[in-house]
Amino acid sequence: MREARLWLIAIPILLWTLLPIYHIFLFSISTKDSAFSGALWPAKPTLHNFGTVFRQEHFYLHDFWHQIWNSVWIACATGVLTLVVATTAAFAISRLKVKGGRVVMNAALFTYFIPAAFLAVPMYKAMGTYGLLNNRWSLVLAMVTLASPYAIWVLKQASDRLPWELDEAARIDGATPLQLFHLVYLPLMMPSLVAIGTYALLLAWNEYLYAFLLLSNNIPLAVGLGHFLASDDSPWELLMATALIYAVPPAAIYYAFRRYMVGGLTAGAVKT
Repeated sequence: MREARLWLIAIPILLWTLLPIYHIFLFSISTKDSAFSGALWPAKPTLHNFGTVFRQEHFYLHDFWHQIWNSVWIACATGVLTLVVATTAAFAISRLKVKGGRVVMNAALFTYFIPAAFLAVPMYKAMGTYGLLNNRWSLVLAMVTLASPYAIWVLKQASDRLPWELDEAARIDGATPLQLFHLVYLPLMMPSLVAIGTYALLLAWNEYLYAFLLLSNNIPLAVGLGHFLASDDSPWELLMATALIYAVPPAAIYYAFRRYMVGGLTAGAVKT
């Protein structure tokens, strides 16, 4: 009986969640005239919209491949840099017991009390001061700033669960802190590292506001999609086809590493 009740709750929630995705797909395989017909399936489904996107045959799609490359570059750079910052910080706080490390971590987490949208203008001013506006690194640094506090906290919690006997044994054998980090810490932290790297990558991939503010050249595809809305007669079928293509890489990454995402992001939530 309880299982049946759970299904009665889960099925409507699942359908409601998948409904927008279905409509994106429905638009993407419809012609311009039939996109708003209201039918559950187009009378003449077509893949022509995807061909138009890939061949960049529309005004708003002239830089499609360049924009998607920018998205890949920014997302990968954010993931790598966030991992470097968060991994070294968590190691210093958790394993080396650096004085004041916990205070710094808690102070960084305090920034989450301020909505990220409110930090956009100060971030814009800071990037302008350092001459980084319209540079892809400005968006990478902004995303690393937003992702690092949470990433450090997660990795620190996961690091606290590692047995101290491993550190002591390594030190007895003459291991330096760098060797301890490389030979002991990183291999044992791999699930959490994959989870955090994926989290940071997806955060940067889906970002729109900071990309819109900080970049006017070398924009990612997320900003390029927004340009479709500038027209009075937007080609919705092309917009949805492009959005569906843009959604494939993060979906593939998530499903490839989903077993790490749950375990890695909840590491340290329950201590034994």
